[in-house]
Order: sequence, then structure tokens, then C-alpha cells
Amino acid sequence: MLSDGRAQERREDGSASGSHPAWAPHMIQGWTPDFIPLVAQESIDNGYIDEVVPVSADTSFATAQALAQKEGIFCGISCGATFAAALDVAKRAAPGSVILCMLPDTGERYLSTPLFGDIEAEMTEEEWTLARSTPSAVLAA
Repeated sequence: MLSDGRAQERREDGSASGSHPAWAPHMIQGWTPDFIPLVAQESIDNGYIDEVVPVSADTSFATAQALAQKEGIFCGISCGATFAAALDVAKRAAPGSVILCMLPDTGERYLSTPLFGDIEAEMTEEEWTLARSTPSAVLAA
């Protein structure tokens, strides 16, 4: 919606008066309401946003799953999208650039969704062996 070019209709107080015309349902829970918040519009108008990086739902899911599997960062779909965008920016950034990517979420609320649908409820023996190797981090034995 931010790169659509069409204005968000607003009330006199600046709040959105309805859905943005470019809004469409998507799978990235927690990311993008159906309107452009005033603070986001002001950030665009004042040149505070350098770039809007589009990320597909499939990439968002895959990145969130990879963060959990490879980095131990248990987060949701919107964090997967945010991190995927940061990776895209990092690939194009000059050497030595510093890129901040915040992932303020937990994957716990997504355990019953397709995001983590292929994870069994019970741990395998291999997972238990790994868990037991760090006794201070085991919650149940």
C-alpha cells in the first residue's frame, strides 16, 4: 500500500476514514492493517523511509521457519517478512553497512497455524538428547 501511490482517505483528526484502496487480504499476520497509519504517512512525506521492500507470503513463512530451525529465533510470519526484507537490503548494501532488523514477536502464538504445522507435538529422541545436553535449559524431562 505504501508504494501504491493512492492517498489514504483521512478524517479531520488524521485517522483513516476507511480501508486503503490497495489493501488486499494476505497471509502475513500482524503486518499491515487495511489502512496506512498517519505516522507511516508522515514518515513517507518527510522522507524518513528510504525504501519499501515487497515480501511474499511464501518467503515470509520460509524465513520464519529458517530463523527457528537455524538460529533458534522463534518468531512469527511478520518477523519472517521483516527479516527477509533485511536480508534483501543486506545483499545490496555496501560492505561495512550496519542494518538493524527488529523482530518483536514470539512464535508461540503460531504453533497451531500452518507456519509450524509440520512440527510434531512430541520431541524425538534426537531432540531430547540435544535438550539434555543443556540441563539448565530443559523445562521438562
